[in-house]
Amino acid sequence: MSSPSNPGRGRPPRLDRARTLRTALDLLDRSGLDALTMRRLADAMEVQAGALYRYFATKQDLLTAMAERMMDGVADAAGTCDGDWSEQLAALARAMRTALLAHRDGARVFAGTHSTGENILGFADTAMGVMRAAGFPGDDAARALYTVANFTVGHTLEEQAALQAEDGGPADPDALADTVTAGAYPHLTAGLPALTSTDFTRLFEFGLDLLLEGLRSRR
Repeated sequence: MSSPSNPGRGRPPRLDRARTLRTALDLLDRSGLDALTMRRLADAMEVQAGALYRYFATKQDLLTAMAERMMDGVADAAGTCDGDWSEQLAALARAMRTALLAHRDGARVFAGTHSTGENILGFADTAMGVMRAAGFPGDDAARALYTVANFTVGHTLEEQAALQAEDGGPADPDALADTVTAGAYPHLTAGLPALTSTDFTRLFEFGLDLLLEGLRSRR
């Protein structure tokens, strides 16, 4: 006897954890996080919604697994850099940003998840290893890891929101520019080109450099 999640002999199974994650990421890229529901995922896989709970007890479990999948290979960035500890840490942050940008709403999916999978824990362990090898105590290395990761996720959240504005999303730099120039905001006016810039890589690198300079002085 066959079932939607266990078809008859000779036919490939329609439901397994790896395929479920691939389908979920495909849906995310097509429709965004708000449209990603367990029911829509089940429909895309042609199974009953209840069948998904074999692998993911809640939608949050699914998002955590998706975040883990996004981080596949990110820890390897440290090994591709010939620079000192700060360049290795920067390479890890850049690779994390790239991984999150590779999927629509990638940073929103990642934010708030607490994966104990090998990809995310491997990234964290690699970053802390780089800093401990440079002489940072374990506690400082852990706090620096949180700081760099939170900066990267937060920046990417804002970046993806702004990119969605091009497709009718919520962010509107032109509205900010009009409001600032029409009001009494001389200091904002002086920095308006940077405030409304869409050069997100430059903004990211500026913030990352500030963090690294702070860590250098602390070390």
